[in-house]
Amino acid sequence: MDTQGIEQMLSVLRSTAAQATGKAAESTPAAGAPDFADILKGSIDKVNQTQQQADQMAEKLAAGDTSQNLHEVMIALQTASVSFQEMVQVRNKLVTAYQDVMNMQV
Repeated sequence: MDTQGIEQMLSVLRSTAAQATGKAAESTPAAGAPDFADILKGSIDKVNQTQQQADQMAEKLAAGDTSQNLHEVMIALQTASVSFQEMVQVRNKLVTAYQDVMNMQV
């Protein structure tokens, strides 16, 4: 996942939290900054693409395709697994941040 996208998401959440408490936001996103939903969707699409590519490689290897090396397939499968785990952790952090914002007293 793109760490710049995560930082932008956190910046938006911090700005929203600051506005909810009546404080001035420390940093506001730039006018040309990508939309939160676009960043999230792009990250999910990258993880999905990685998983699909790894699955295709594994299927080709299982079918006896000699162009697929076992070590390359295993690396692709591990990359897909790690990227999925990373996405789950980011999702957990975003849910926690959302709950924190929603629980703030106005």
